[in-house]
Parts: sequence; C-alpha cells; structure tokens
Amino acid sequence: MTNPLLLFFARPSTRQQGVRRPRERVRVPTEVPSTDAIFLVLRRMRTPLVVLVGIFSLSVLGLSVIPGRDGQRMSPFDAFYFISYTATTIGFGEIVPFTSVQRLWVTFSIYSTVVGWAYAIGTLLALFQDAAFREAVATQRFRRRVLRIKEPFFIVAGYGQSGRAVCAELDEAGRRMVVIDSAKDRVDKLSSDQLTADVPGIDADASLPGVLGLAGLGLPNCEGAIALTDDDTVNLAVVMAVDLLRPELPVLARCHSRHMEERMHDFSAAAVINPSDRFGGYLLLAMQRPTTFHLVSWLMSSAGMPLQARREDKHDGRWVVAAEGHFREEICHDLSRAGQEVEWVDPHEGYPDLTGATGFIAGSDSDTLNLAMAEHARLVDPEIFVVVRQHSVERRALVRALDVDSVYTPSDLVASEVLARVVTPTFWTFVEHALGQDEEWAQVALDRLTGRCGRKAPERDLVSVDRHNAPALTRWVRHHDFTLRDLVRDPEDRERLLPVVPLVVLRDGVAHHLPDDDMLLEPGDQVLVAGRAGGLAAMTPALLQETVVEYVATGREVPATLIGRLVSRRHPA
Repeated sequence: MTNPLLLFFARPSTRQQGVRRPRERVRVPTEVPSTDAIFLVLRRMRTPLVVLVGIFSLSVLGLSVIPGRDGQRMSPFDAFYFISYTATTIGFGEIVPFTSVQRLWVTFSIYSTVVGWAYAIGTLLALFQDAAFREAVATQRFRRRVLRIKEPFFIVAGYGQSGRAVCAELDEAGRRMVVIDSAKDRVDKLSSDQLTADVPGIDADASLPGVLGLAGLGLPNCEGAIALTDDDTVNLAVVMAVDLLRPELPVLARCHSRHMEERMHDFSAAAVINPSDRFGGYLLLAMQRPTTFHLVSWLMSSAGMPLQARREDKHDGRWVVAAEGHFREEICHDLSRAGQEVEWVDPHEGYPDLTGATGFIAGSDSDTLNLAMAEHARLVDPEIFVVVRQHSVERRALVRALDVDSVYTPSDLVASEVLARVVTPTFWTFVEHALGQDEEWAQVALDRLTGRCGRKAPERDLVSVDRHNAPALTRWVRHHDFTLRDLVRDPEDRERLLPVVPLVVLRDGVAHHLPDDDMLLEPGDQVLVAGRAGGLAAMTPALLQETVVEYVATGREVPATLIGRLVSRRHPA
C-alpha cells in the first residue's frame, strides 16, 4: 500500500495518461531577439565612413588637378600618397615644393579630414556605449563561452537564492552549468561568487526557445535544465521547451500553485517542486513520523550539520496559522488533510489568541513580522510548536538564535531537493524508499548511520564497479567474493571499518536499499555510500589497487611490486 505522505513528494498529474503520439523532431533554435554586432557597426558607421571617404576622394582629386610650380600636375597616385599621410596626421612634408594654391587646398583638406575623423570616431564611441551594441557583443561572447564547454552541463534558469545555492553546490561537486536570468544584476554576481569553474551567464528571457538554444539546449553534452525563476509562467515555458525540443533530457522546475504544477507534469517534468506544498509534507512527516523526518531531513541537509534533538511531544490538536498568499493556502490544506484543527488569522491584525493551541505558524511575507510573532508565541506558551517562514537567507542568524522548532525557507528547500535529484539521483530513490517505510526501519537506518559516521550530516558518493571507475575491484569481483563490508574496511587495518555506510546498491536497474554488509558485489553494480569525507577518500585504494583489494577481502598482505609478488608466491610465509 502506498504511503500517503509520498503524495507530497511525488504528486502525479491528474490528467488522463495515455500513449503520446509521435512528434516531429524540431531543431533547437539559437536565434534571439538581438542584432549582430558586426551588422550594428556597419549600419551605424555607414554615414561617417561615406563622409570620410568623400572628403578623402575630393582632397585627392583637387590636389591632382591643381598645377604645380613648373605647370606639371601631380599624378593621382602621388596625390593619394600625400593626402594619405597628411589626413592621418603623420605629416612627412611636401613631396615637391607646392604653390600657394596647392598649399591652400592642402590646408582645406587637413581641416576637412579632421572634421571627418572627429565625426567617425565620435560615432564609433557612441556606438560602444549603445545598449543594443553591448547586448549584441555580450550575446556573442556568451555563445562562444557555451561552445567552449566540453563537459556535461546543466542549464539553470534563475539565479536568485535557490539558483545561487544550486550553482554553488554543483560547482563544488565538479559539475558545469550555464545560467540564464532576466535581471542583469543577478547575472553580474556570477563574477563575484566564488565558483571554481567559468560559468557562462546571460541576462535574457528564459521562456524563449532561442535563448535556451543559445544556452546550449541543443548541444549533445547538455544534461538537462533546472527552472528556478520566481515566475511560474517562465518555469512552465522552460519545461515545455525541453520536453518538445529535447524530450530525452530531464527538467526540474519550481512552482507556487497546484494548477501550474499540473501543467508542468503534463509536459513530463522530471520533478516539480512546490516549496509551500513540500513543506506541508515535511511538517506532517515531523508530526506523524518523527524518526523518518529526522532521518530524511538530516541526510538532505548540508554536510556537517548536526542531528537535532527530537521533540517527543505530540502535535495533534489546534493549529493557528498566521500566514498569507500561496503558503497559507498550501499549509492549511495539508494540515486539514491530516485531520488537524486549523485556525487561520490575518498576521497584520495583531497577535492571535494561542490559548490551547498545539502549534503556531508565522508565515507572513515579512521576516521581521514572523520573528516577532514567533517570539510572542513562545512567551505565551513555551511548549507550543513554532514554525517560522523565512524569506531571506540574510536573516538566517536571527532565526537560528530564536531557536524555533521548524523553519520554512523556500530557497533552501528547493535547492536541497534539486541537488539531491541532480548530483546523486540514486540518493533520491533512497529518500522515497525511506518515506514508504515504518518508524522501526527509519530508526535502524539512523542508528547505523550515527553509530558509524557520528551525528553530523554525512557526505555522499556513488561507487561504480566498472573498469573505468574501479578497475582493480572489477577484476577481483569477477572471480572472487567481495562484500559490502570489505568495501568499507580500512586499507591500513581491515579489522577497522571506515566511517562509511552503504545506502543503496543499484543492480540491473533494481535498487537494494540499506543492504546488509554481507551482500556480495557484482560487476556493474553502483553503490551509494554516505560517510565522513575522510572515510570516502580512504575507499579509493580499494577501487584502484589490486593489492589493497586482496588485503581487505582476504587479509593477505601482498607486495606492491611484481618481483615481490613473484617471490611471495615462490616462498609463501
């Protein structure tokens, strides 16, 4: 039987599903509503160049027809040569002594060409300051930077709080990305953010297919798209473009309403994250299954975050919700579905009556007002369960100092789920599996993780048993037994286990969650492990070095050199 809480994390589309009719493949466009920089230069400089060429030609013609001292006229080539170095202000002097008429004409030519040059240079400088020209140059520079990316990359539409958090974590994981945002000041932050790789960014409308094509949607090394803008319509347009133009690529999107979520699911979005609805699911999880909530939220938090102490009191009863907007609608709907008594109050009409209330949610559009309401709730009833909605991460220190029971930060919630799905997709299957298990299973998983890795959130890594990523281990498991316990043995002392726990073994498309340590590995397996950074790094020798593989599997210490191995085989201990 499907756990009802899974509906909060993987709500299916209500549209009648059927077989899609085949679509004609359409080339991904790369044309955007911008003008080519070369065309702009030629168009703007056309009149100044015509004026300059006209002055130059008239000066050459006049000098070639005016007779000199001996009655001889200068040849057109000599006149062209003289006007060339005179008009460009080089000034070598007269080729032959000039008459007064010739000198008068040359004086006229000098002032005329100076005026012509001033007109041309002024027009060119004005062109460099023109917004259309600068946009065209930036677009062409962006196109070249995208084409220089040879590694797989994601297109991230939206560089707000969620987008910046996702890009920072992707960069830390060694993944490449291309950023699109309609606000230039946000794109400019790419140069100031401490990112390891060069991240191309452009301020443009991500809803246009041409902009997505310019960002590399049609390139073979594009891995997918992540739509995190504040506009649901733009996010829907990104989902539509990816599904229609590159249906084989996954797209993850953020939205704020159920209706828009349904529309995105109709276009086969890999994941649609409604943060208000997601938080309602997590809140119900904390109320009804606290152990599962602690396990899932702890694993999805940033590495190194401590495991919070769990409140044992019950949260069933009357909930007072002082919220507004989509968040009010979603949280009241979710609490009502869970059978809770919900009372909504306007957050701008003073402090609500919390007499006999089990929980209080401060969810207005103002962080300052939310903190004030939360502090008042704690003064009225120190035991009440307090939830605070936080808009800006800049006030995170104040929220942490207030020490409320639960904090809803939309950008953090969206970023954590996107990263869980993108960086280690196998990990999200573990999360979904954990949501479907009982509290006893969650407690076993939590005890195993904390017992071996401590109470700080572990890091995650995916071990692929293949010739490319683990050549030594792959050769060994083809002919010998090798268990998961052997995989996490310390290469220096096999009797000691590393602070690492296998979470999932993916074999032939089937996921084995929280496998037993005695499970045998096979070629082609993928193992999702969680643990401390030092423990994950210490696993590497067992993947690459045959001597280490044999030691952790059998306990035999094999010499590292070929001669040593030959001697040890001839004269065994």
